[in-house]
Amino acid sequence: MHKLVILLLTLEPILCAKDEFPADFLFGIASSAYQIEGGHDANGKGASIWDHYLRLNPALVRDSTNGDTACDSYNKYEEDVSLLADLGVDFYRFSISWSRILPTGYSNKINPDGVRYYNELIDGLVARNIRPMVAMYHWDLPKPLQDLGGWTNPLLSDLFEDYAKILFENFGDRVKLWITVNTNWMGYGDAQFPPLLNQSGIGEYLYVKNVLLAHAKVYHLYNREFRSSQNGQIGITVDGRWYEPATPRDQEAAERTRQFYIGTVANPIFGDGDFPKLVKERVDELSQEEGFSRSRLPKFSREEVEYVKGTYDFFGINIYTTFLTKDVEIEDGSEPSFGKDLKAELHHDPKWPESNSFWLKVVPWGCRRVLNWIKESYGNPPIFITENGFSDRGELDDVDRIDYFESYLNAVLEAIHEDGVQVRGYAAWSLLDNFEWTSGYSERFGLHHVDFADPGRRRTAKSSARWYKDVIERRRLDAPSDTLKTEL
Repeated sequence: MHKLVILLLTLEPILCAKDEFPADFLFGIASSAYQIEGGHDANGKGASIWDHYLRLNPALVRDSTNGDTACDSYNKYEEDVSLLADLGVDFYRFSISWSRILPTGYSNKINPDGVRYYNELIDGLVARNIRPMVAMYHWDLPKPLQDLGGWTNPLLSDLFEDYAKILFENFGDRVKLWITVNTNWMGYGDAQFPPLLNQSGIGEYLYVKNVLLAHAKVYHLYNREFRSSQNGQIGITVDGRWYEPATPRDQEAAERTRQFYIGTVANPIFGDGDFPKLVKERVDELSQEEGFSRSRLPKFSREEVEYVKGTYDFFGINIYTTFLTKDVEIEDGSEPSFGKDLKAELHHDPKWPESNSFWLKVVPWGCRRVLNWIKESYGNPPIFITENGFSDRGELDDVDRIDYFESYLNAVLEAIHEDGVQVRGYAAWSLLDNFEWTSGYSERFGLHHVDFADPGRRRTAKSSARWYKDVIERRRLDAPSDTLKTEL
């Protein structure tokens, strides 16, 4: 009898630990410059592609709005820092506007007000014991650089390195977590998203290769000139939706989709230094059939493979949802496109709970599966979940958002404790209701409501903010109900 009691007492901390986050796990919250800052032309800031294209064509956005003022965080950053401090987060993941630091995109003209703004934000965070996690680029490319072709131009990797050096010199003494690029090639293969290139099957791959070279240049720059004195970490963020086979016959289609959407960015850095073999073979073959003299997928030279491989301290991933993936037939002779290369149809299970975004369904088991896929594919690198969030219509009592966070964080705990995935931190998206790209202000992701009819952009904490604060304080979740189970 006594032995049984001793055994149960010994096991109890182990069982409880499955509901607890590791002692060194970091809780954070995220935002991005164009979505919250406003001050689009304030005090020397240059125009980004979002400033330019939304002014040219307001109809690109569902409600014909823009980010000219957004949450006015350019002027209200001190209030935002207070909100962060009240939540008790360990880190704040935000992005720097390239155009606010370098109005033309080039390093010969530094905007003093941009340096002032981010210094004051960073100082405010550090004073509250909040670690800045800074993304150098989150989609808002300076317009003059887009005039050169944007990320389709190899020169951009050099210009990005110049920009990064200025960031390290001005902020690196306090910023120890850097994200080079929050990757997204939308707008390179379509005409729905700036920069509207509409070069499907070509633009996406040029974007990826040049982003990867830019990332690697910044990583090597940091190693050469800053790591020994600043002692920070460098990562990149990948879009990490999970792609589940629609039927047992669609296993290959699901893996092909993972390699095209995740592997094209991740494999060169975290894998063997090159695009995934499956991606290379498929695009090379189709390009030849389509009459191209060379593959639409650009090649990495042997030197570039070695230069890009291993350029990371952590793997950043944005996790929101899951798609069912079905193999589809493609008509011979059709025009080249990313969809043709993919040869897959993506859809949702109608039974999955919905959000206020057509693409975002609540599928927590997909979070666990994508984390495990990264572990198995790339040797279990340290992972930061740099975005995870749920959209609604701005309700203050946002119980659906709380359910979403609880289910996804439970999946993260299972990945850590049961699967051994090295998840080091988690950033909820987002601190504030903000400008949600081409959806404008019609979709709300914030833990704090923003009144966009109020010139002062009044912020109000939602129920989810109080819930997240409690989780951070206790560093654990309540035992999951059967509906939250996410076993593989």
